[in-house]
Amino acid sequence: MSGPHFPPAPGIPANGTDWAALRERMLSMRVDDADWRGGRTPLHVYFAGDDVLKVAREAYTMFMSENALAPAAFPSLRRMEDEVLAMVLHLLGGGPRAAGNFTSGGTESIILAVRAATKWFEAAGRRTPRSHLLLPESAHPAYDKAAELIGLAVRRYPIDASYRASADVLACYIDVDTMMTVASFPSLPFGTVDPVGAIADVARQHDIWLHVDACIGGLLAPFAKMLGHELPAFDLSVSGVRSLSADLHKYGYAAKGASTILYADAQDRDRHHFEFDAWPKGRYRTETLAGTRSGGAVAAAWAVMHFLGQEGYMELSRRVLATREALHRGIKSIDGLHLLGHQPLGLLSYTSEGADIFAIGDQMEEKGWYISRVAEPCALQMTITPAHEPIVEHYLEDLRASVAFVLESGTAARERKVVTY
Repeated sequence: MSGPHFPPAPGIPANGTDWAALRERMLSMRVDDADWRGGRTPLHVYFAGDDVLKVAREAYTMFMSENALAPAAFPSLRRMEDEVLAMVLHLLGGGPRAAGNFTSGGTESIILAVRAATKWFEAAGRRTPRSHLLLPESAHPAYDKAAELIGLAVRRYPIDASYRASADVLACYIDVDTMMTVASFPSLPFGTVDPVGAIADVARQHDIWLHVDACIGGLLAPFAKMLGHELPAFDLSVSGVRSLSADLHKYGYAAKGASTILYADAQDRDRHHFEFDAWPKGRYRTETLAGTRSGGAVAAAWAVMHFLGQEGYMELSRRVLATREALHRGIKSIDGLHLLGHQPLGLLSYTSEGADIFAIGDQMEEKGWYISRVAEPCALQMTITPAHEPIVEHYLEDLRASVAFVLESGTAARERKVVTY
C-alpha cells in the first residue's frame, strides 16, 4: 500500500540528481566568474597557491560538520581556535592580559568591537541618546552597520590631503558623547595607513575607545616589518588601542570566513559575549554573533597557519610587497596617472588627471580585468596577492593601452554607481 502523494514543493525538483551531473552544471555556471587564479581580480580572493588552497580545502572538509558553538562536544575546535588566537595575538602585540575570539569575517569582528565599546560606555554611565561613533571618512561601512544594529549615531570627519585620518582633526570633532573612534591599517579605499599612535594619544586624553581596523593588513604588516619595511606601530602594543580586527581569510590565506577580534584586555573581550537563561533550556552562551558555526573555517585557518609557518608567511609577504612596488613604478610611469597617498602594504589606489579614470577602468574590463573603483575621489583600486606576481607586465601593458585609448578618443565612462563589497 503506497503512502499519500505530495506534489513537489515550488522550486525543488521532484527527483534527485546524481552528483556527477550536478557537478557539471555547477562548473558551467561559473564560466562567467572572475578569474582569481589568473590574477584578474583586484579583491575578494587571496590566492597563495594550489598547495595552500589544498591544505585549506582538506582541513575545512574534515571539520565542516562539527559545530564550533559547542566546545564541550568538540574540544578539538576549541583547541584549534585557542591556538590560532594565540598566534595572532603574538603577531599583533597582545600582552599577558590580551584575548580575542574567532569570527566569520571583518564585519562580525567590527560589530563585536562596537558592542564591547557600547557595554563599556554604558557601564561607566556615559551612554545617552546622543552617543556616537566618530569615524574618518575612509572607515569601512561595517561601523555604520554596527551602529544601526546597536542604536548608535555615526559622525564622520574629513581625512587629510594624504588620504589618512588626522589626530588633530579628530580632536576638533570629539565631544562628551563621542564613544568610539577608528584607525585603519590600511584603509580599503586608498591603501593608506592611519597614524595609530597619534590617534591613540587623542583617544586616551578624551577617554574614548579606539579600534584599529587591520582586517586587511593585520596578517601582512607584521611580516613586512620582519622583512625590514618601515611601518609605524599600530597594534595592541600601542597604549590606547583597546581592540583590533584582523582577517585570516585575507593575508592569512585561510578559507572564508575567518577573522579575529582582539582586545588588549580580556575584560573588554568579555563585554561582547552574550548570555541568556530565562527560558526552559537553561544557560545559553555565545562568544560571537553567530550561534552554530561550522568547524571548517576554524580547522582551515589552523592548518594553513601551521602549514605556512613564519617562513612561509614571510615569503608570501615578500612577493606581495615586491609586486606592489612593481605596480607602483609602472603606474607612476604612465603619464597622467598618480597614486593616492603613501601605500605601504598590499593595497593600491590610483587616479588620472587628464582622462576619465572610470573610462580607463571600462577599457580594462573590456580586456578581461575585473576592476574595483573608488567613488571619492574617482579612482581604481587593487588589493595585491601572490596571484598578481606573474601578471604585472600584462596588467601595465593593458593599462597603458587603456589610458592611451581614452585620451585619444575622449571616451567617457559608462554610467554606473560604484559598488563596494
